[in-house]
Amino acid sequence: MKSIILGTVLVISLLGLVVVLLRKRIGLSFFTSFGIHLVLAAVGIYIVNYSGWITGTYIPLNPATIGTVTVLGLPGVGLLLGLKISLFG
Repeated sequence: MKSIILGTVLVISLLGLVVVLLRKRIGLSFFTSFGIHLVLAAVGIYIVNYSGWITGTYIPLNPATIGTVTVLGLPGVGLLLGLKISLFG
């Protein structure tokens, strides 16, 4: 029962998002820009993880970290590194 309710909420939310996007007529340029930022965020995290600049730290590639870097840009990578170092030593 719980999964049916959650699935229904997900579908309704998705339909609402599609209606808002179509009504605003954002266009293809928004999705292209968002896709480029998403790829650059993943590349930035990947470079920090495997370049050896900061040893002993690893930022996982998951939706939360990529979303943070997508929204904040490269300073988001610095934020994640700072949190990783300060919280987990």
